[in-house]
Amino acid sequence: MRTVAIINERTEVSLGGAERSVSELGEALRKLGLQVTLLAARGPAGEGTIPLCGGKSGGRVSFAAFEKALMRHLAETDYDIVHSTLPFSFCDIYQPRGGSYLEAMLRNAASYPHPRKRAWKRWTGWLNWRRASLVRAERILGRRCEETTVAALSEYVREQFVRHYAVPEERIAVIPNAVKLHPPVDAARIEEFRSMVRSRLGMAEGEEPAIFLFAAHNFRLKGLGPLLEAMKRASSWPSARPIVVAVAGSGNSGPYLQRARRLGIAERVLFLGAVADMQSAIAGCDTAVLPTYYDPSSRFILEALAQGRPVITTRFNGASERIEHQRHGIVLKDPGDVETLATALVRLSHPDLVRRMSAAIVEDDLREAVSIDRHAEQLAVLYETIYHGR
Repeated sequence: MRTVAIINERTEVSLGGAERSVSELGEALRKLGLQVTLLAARGPAGEGTIPLCGGKSGGRVSFAAFEKALMRHLAETDYDIVHSTLPFSFCDIYQPRGGSYLEAMLRNAASYPHPRKRAWKRWTGWLNWRRASLVRAERILGRRCEETTVAALSEYVREQFVRHYAVPEERIAVIPNAVKLHPPVDAARIEEFRSMVRSRLGMAEGEEPAIFLFAAHNFRLKGLGPLLEAMKRASSWPSARPIVVAVAGSGNSGPYLQRARRLGIAERVLFLGAVADMQSAIAGCDTAVLPTYYDPSSRFILEALAQGRPVITTRFNGASERIEHQRHGIVLKDPGDVETLATALVRLSHPDLVRRMSAAIVEDDLREAVSIDRHAEQLAVLYETIYHGR
């Protein structure tokens, strides 16, 4: 039985994102017969999980302190494969869940609408000591650590490491991101979600809207601003059904609610806050929309595909590589292209197009393509290749 250490900063699944992904990955790898241990700086201890820098409470642990704790642990415990989500030079596999830190910094700056603010964010990004240290670590790993394989979650991430750090192609393995598959949502839960949206927006009895679900925590980076502007543009065009946007996530909704009011579309935008049952929300919407400025491979978009829902996203989302433009959804070239986004909203207000795209997703078996079990199988093959190549 192969022994695998997976390194992640934290293990609290409730945080979502990388924490949930790594937990699901560990579970899928164990199903394949691998002995997996999650090594974290902090987080709850448990079977197969070891926090190395104290208990589950407290602030973030510095990259250097976590590295020292890992080195002590690895000196005492042998693993066949060391798989890290952080750029430590001693790992066999570096799988950056958030893509490269440099690309994330640059795309974060690009998400600000005003040119001066964008330039300021690009410059001050280097003043973030933690981020700068992680970029340096990625640069060292890319240029010097010839025995480390970069496991990219998408072609977009692969291209980042080639462009920013000149990592040779042979040191990069693209293993597309994936999600845990859930059972189909029953019709009653779907109708409950849709009824809640209609009721909270004060829509008339029997009125059937086209519900676009946006889900994120960082509303600015994920493109909620352009989406509201596109809603305004689309509101003056004829559509097959009333267009509404349901916003899920714990981000600061205040400024966006004010913007929706200024644009005159507040009666068609519903802020849900954190949603406990995201599967029902995804199944209950017509289309998942994420006009993001940056995402290495969005779990939200992958979960929508797993539920058979069409999607609207951008080329700056690695998950867009899993869909065929105009067949499974719509891929925007520019997150700030409000006109094209508005056109996509109007097109997907038509129930026949939604049904055709949903049928194509099912026909092309995208649910199986985005399964965490398939992702784990591909990783297990990479583990064996590395182990036998030593």
